[in-house]
Amino acid sequence: MVITQPMRSSRARRLLRHPLTLYVIFTVLILLKLMLLHHDLHAYNITMGLIDKVIAVGSLLLLSFWVWWLPRRGMIAALAILHLLLTALIYADMVYYRYFQDFLTVPVLLQARQVDSLGDSIATLIHAHDVWFFADLLLVVPFAVIMLFGKRSRYAEASSRHKRLHHRLLAGSIALVLGLGLGVGPIYHSSTTWAKGLFDNNWWNVSMYNVTGLLAFHGYDVYSYVKDNIGSGAEADPADVEQVQAYFTDRQKSNTLQNNQALFGKYKDSNVIIVQGEAIMNFMIGQRIGGQEITPHFNELMKESQYYSHFYHQTGQGRTSDADFGANISLHPLPSGSAFVRYADHTYDSLPSILKDQGYSTNVFHAYESGFWNRYTMYQNMKYDKFYSKNDFVEDDPLGWSLSDVSFFRQSVEKMSSEVQEPFYSFLITLSSHHPYASIPKDKQQLDVGEFQGTMFGNYLQSVHYVDAALGGMVEDLKNRGLWEKTIFMFYGDHDSSIKDKPQYEKFLGRSLNDLDMAQIMNEVPLLVHLPDGAKAGTYEQPAGQLDITPSVLHLLGISDESYYHMGSDVYDGSERMVVLRNRSFTDGKVFYLPSDDYIYTSGSCYDLSTHETTDINACKAGFEQASQHLHVSDTLITYDLIRKFREENQ
Repeated sequence: MVITQPMRSSRARRLLRHPLTLYVIFTVLILLKLMLLHHDLHAYNITMGLIDKVIAVGSLLLLSFWVWWLPRRGMIAALAILHLLLTALIYADMVYYRYFQDFLTVPVLLQARQVDSLGDSIATLIHAHDVWFFADLLLVVPFAVIMLFGKRSRYAEASSRHKRLHHRLLAGSIALVLGLGLGVGPIYHSSTTWAKGLFDNNWWNVSMYNVTGLLAFHGYDVYSYVKDNIGSGAEADPADVEQVQAYFTDRQKSNTLQNNQALFGKYKDSNVIIVQGEAIMNFMIGQRIGGQEITPHFNELMKESQYYSHFYHQTGQGRTSDADFGANISLHPLPSGSAFVRYADHTYDSLPSILKDQGYSTNVFHAYESGFWNRYTMYQNMKYDKFYSKNDFVEDDPLGWSLSDVSFFRQSVEKMSSEVQEPFYSFLITLSSHHPYASIPKDKQQLDVGEFQGTMFGNYLQSVHYVDAALGGMVEDLKNRGLWEKTIFMFYGDHDSSIKDKPQYEKFLGRSLNDLDMAQIMNEVPLLVHLPDGAKAGTYEQPAGQLDITPSVLHLLGISDESYYHMGSDVYDGSERMVVLRNRSFTDGKVFYLPSDDYIYTSGSCYDLSTHETTDINACKAGFEQASQHLHVSDTLITYDLIRKFREENQ
């Protein structure tokens, strides 16, 4: 029998319209998009092998098994909608990861206003080649429209008449069982073997992704959010509560053993001004380009101040709000979302609340919307007397997101001088050096960035130079108003610039960089401390981090830190200290542990800081376990509002 071309075409059309064919096409296309996302991540030590693809297929089956239970046109419509929604989700994750090195979570989506406000920053994260990510939609959308609204073929009519409900139920049930086996099975196996404990303490979302894949990661994230926020919420494990209590009991004992009291209370009742600099990193402090200093005013101020050359930001997804949280509350940021948004009503021992109890006027200054990062609510809980936000400033010099830092500093100092009662604590958050660093107008660009002209890296250096000039003007203003000599002044960077192009840093610094060098560049921000009498000026190389700011300020003011739930170290008590980052990197000044994204300790790298070369991984083992404990204790304390619970129990 000879099969004619029309017969072949008819069979091909019937095959293409068959529900199983449509379902397979949907699964393959979304799997390809997941593979494209993974390729774009460049995550350290994470590959997308066969098991990962099996988990992805299983996750897709669990997301879509129910479409089999719909009539044929309903199934087509459901698959088309799922395809569009998953395409949007995967691409949103891709773009978000390019900036934050993390994935979207429910808490992040609830703080979507923060993402929306990135504006131009998001535009720079969308690449031309991303068009290929959406190429399939040119076929999928028209095909779905034709299948839904076109004239039904005789085959479709016959199929609809003869296909019984139990066939659809059977197909959907098979998809569900396969999904559980292919998706949940491998994840469960990993969680009970090499990734044991990951679901008990999600210390980094990228590590969770390595076990679950993207779709199951989002499923678990939704489950975790519902569990923690719907109804009465989850209760803390009694063993975790005991661990938290034991940690702070030991911390209080160690505090009483410290003998270095040379500066304790020496600056009692001094004003305190802390400036958090947007995206100000440490690598360009003291550097020149084209013979010109990038931070001349900061460099000059260093001569009469304490400069911490290995000071680390300890932020997570909350970025600027995390830096604020760490510096003023001395607890680690959360592994997902921002504590400012998720737990603004919990109890904290914040620096402004402690100083307020000591008779200080406490004020925070930020020339942006008061609701951004939920600041208005959080600052009330932190017991600030007043939050000077966008509406409290005259926008006489608009720049970038809001007001220029020059005008912001000038107006803030004026308010401190005329409206605020001494002694005061003032916390200021800058804006002019925000990603993508293209807001400094030509007439205000004073730095010749040479070969970096026209690049984001060059724009970043230009922004930092501008903020440095604004800082110099602020210091002069404080001196002219008679405030400088009676104020503890601190300036630190909040987080990295999100510019991760290693060749740019190598070109700027004039040397090759290894993984440790890049980790330090991306995680070190400057800390400068000027005491009223200029005492103890010099460069300090022992590591410190944002969590250390509150205990150190309290030391200078003569306020004991023993009864407060803080996890930072006092840089003035003479003790050795370890700085722990959100991704479980840590350093004690002797070694630096750089973790892999696959959750396995031995996949990471342990560096000897005296040589800047890798050393035996066991040299970091004890520190790694301590760093893990730090993060778990902090997460438990914050999530379950244990400070409130402990205080109520002791009343």
